[in-house]
Amino acid sequence: MAKSNILIVDDVVENIQVAMSILKEDNYEFSYAQSGEEALKLLKNTPFDLILLDVMMPGIDGFEVCRRIKDDPQLMDIPVVFLTAKVDIDSVSTGFEVGGVDYITKPFNSDELLMRVRTHIKLYRSQKLLKENNLSLETKMHFEHKRILSELEENQKEMIFILSELVESISDETGKHIKRVAEYTRLLAHYHESISEEDADVMYYASPMHDIGKIAIPETILHKQGPLSEEEFKIMKTHTTKAHEYLGFAKRKIMKAADIIAYQHHEKWDGTGYPRGLQGEQIHIFGRIVALADVFDALTHKRVYKEAWSVDDAVEYIKNHKGTQFDPYLVELFEANIDEFISISKL
Repeated sequence: MAKSNILIVDDVVENIQVAMSILKEDNYEFSYAQSGEEALKLLKNTPFDLILLDVMMPGIDGFEVCRRIKDDPQLMDIPVVFLTAKVDIDSVSTGFEVGGVDYITKPFNSDELLMRVRTHIKLYRSQKLLKENNLSLETKMHFEHKRILSELEENQKEMIFILSELVESISDETGKHIKRVAEYTRLLAHYHESISEEDADVMYYASPMHDIGKIAIPETILHKQGPLSEEEFKIMKTHTTKAHEYLGFAKRKIMKAADIIAYQHHEKWDGTGYPRGLQGEQIHIFGRIVALADVFDALTHKRVYKEAWSVDDAVEYIKNHKGTQFDPYLVELFEANIDEFISISKL
């Protein structure tokens, strides 16, 4: 595989040198610019896999550079990670609004910089692979239809495995959580008479992606012990729309299901959820099922912000939120098969 090419943009040459010194451990190719104008010129002629972008620069600041990148169809998919000493909520919010995927604070922590750059490059390459697979299907369908469909489905499963590993890298709690949620999801789908076994399998493979958008959430918010402030929660909620940005172009069934699930699993039956306030059956059945599975597992296992609830308390919560947070019929299926859910919760 070709080396990944990173563009580092900072008006202070020492900051560029520090970043390159840390990242050379992973054998990347580097280009650099000391102004927004210079960076935009480089982007016209050179393909990049990631942009590390300073916020405070003379002339065009980092936010405006990012806006122009995201307005260019040839550049808009390149992940932009802001490098800044400005970590106030307004600055972080602005960074996400203009299209940034992450923030790294100065002075750099070597391990954090390496991990975050690896994560976003892996995600970007996975997105490119998915787009290439979609294009190859359209051009070759007429003479190798079945073979390509099968190959693409296996590629989708492989990409989901890769992307799920990225989610696991965010938190030690996440790995087993996504496995259990997949099992709960398949169980509910199996007992729902309107869902085919094929769709149940699709949901099983797609559901591990339900929190993929959290890759874009700053660790200070993602791992905060205790309640989030109103502004922090506003940023946390963007993980659903970030996931839709990553997956919304998908046309194949598993990745399309992953997009639906990631985008809709925080919607609530009574319309009080997010990001769009969908209500009742406006919420896709895939999203409704994973919503219940996700909450049950989150309640019954420890998180940085809470202790684990007892199974009885978690079951009571879901029953009490029948018809408000959860699809009433799914709650009935959950209650009717609670022993199987409890068995999965011990995985």
